[in-house]
Amino acid sequence: MLQGRTVPWVCTLLLGLMGLPASGSDFQHHRYEDMVRELFAVHSDCPYITRIYSIGRSVEGRHLYVLEFSDNPGIHEALEPEFKYVGNMHGNEVLGRELLIKLSQFLCEEYRAGNQRITRLIHDTRIHILPSMNPDGYEVAARQGSELNGYLVGRGNSRDIDLNRNFPDLNSLMYYYEKTNGRNHHLPLPDNWEHQVEPETLAVIKWMQNYNFVLSANLHGGAVVANYPFDKSRDARIRGRTTYSATADDKIFRQLARTYSYAHSWMHLGWNCGDFFNEGITNGASWYSLSKGMQDFNYLYTNCFEITLELSCDKFPPESSLPREWLGNREALISYLEQVHHGIKGMVYDENNNPVSKAEIAVAGINHDVTTGVDGDYFRLLLPGTYTVKASAPGYLSSSNTVTVGPAEAIQLNFYLKKAPKQNLKGKHQHGKKSISAHKASLKLGPR
Repeated sequence: MLQGRTVPWVCTLLLGLMGLPASGSDFQHHRYEDMVRELFAVHSDCPYITRIYSIGRSVEGRHLYVLEFSDNPGIHEALEPEFKYVGNMHGNEVLGRELLIKLSQFLCEEYRAGNQRITRLIHDTRIHILPSMNPDGYEVAARQGSELNGYLVGRGNSRDIDLNRNFPDLNSLMYYYEKTNGRNHHLPLPDNWEHQVEPETLAVIKWMQNYNFVLSANLHGGAVVANYPFDKSRDARIRGRTTYSATADDKIFRQLARTYSYAHSWMHLGWNCGDFFNEGITNGASWYSLSKGMQDFNYLYTNCFEITLELSCDKFPPESSLPREWLGNREALISYLEQVHHGIKGMVYDENNNPVSKAEIAVAGINHDVTTGVDGDYFRLLLPGTYTVKASAPGYLSSSNTVTVGPAEAIQLNFYLKKAPKQNLKGKHQHGKKSISAHKASLKLGPR
């Protein structure tokens, strides 16, 4: 009992030493109208560094509101990375929703107070916060309340569809391409995919298409662990057996998961909710295989690296536990966000110094490429080390360079591409859309 009361006090002391003083705002659960009111209140308090926009509506017509933090809200600045947090994907897993509302208030308050760490983060990053991807499911869960809420009540949207089993299955295509030396990034979507997903899923996919996100996390509940891709196993399921399913970026994903786990007050200890995860992290498929999940989709369809954060044993914790949870997660939320500034970044230009969009950036030894955005800028998360990096685009000669990445800020590496001779244009690589059939999703209902 004494230990339980000591943890928040210790967290407060440590966070204060790191320049993150504890906030005195009230903690409570927020229904939809209350959540919207809080987001607009933050925007009112910090109008010059925030913007509120909707990415779409839920089945029942509720807006999926995003709160953006930036020194130039609404504008992508070249070489400034885009980051997102997504909460409440499962309607009855509510801690992430409350943490993201609190994080929004905290960023505004600390910016106004002159906190140098937060000010630098907002000036150098475009941060997008979606507190609730599933507001309809939340209202179902909230009507029962935290004491009576069941494991599944409100998990899905208003059609009872699990949104984390609702994204197009690109894993199967990726695993096929691995065997046939096919494409390793930005895989094509199946025909008529818009009609195969829920409105909330469709809104998030369109969001991904409109913003060149670099790093992301989606916040869940029901366990305490940082879960990284792939979620879907490469092997046929065998009862009682799980297999590790690594991405080409397994080392960086493990480091990203460890960043959150060790900055969290107790996740890294391993023993939580009756389960043990070494260092508080796990590969998704090694835990259990999950098909059509959001984090795998991010990696296979966009430039974005996403992990899944399981943050509480209780999916709908009582309000009395929210202060402790905030103190336990706050430094981790900030530290993870800061990881978007690691690796390399740069511009790709043509011979006339015009930016080249959709150029491919390949790192030797890592079979996963990223692409430049509409402004010709790219971001590539990497661990410290020396790498050979190649930029290429249709109609241009490729260009390679060697770069050494350190543990601090991202190294800037620009490329200048020359036009390919006309006789070589016939051989340029083209990436047309390919049709793939839809796959039946695994319906195992774990926390993710």
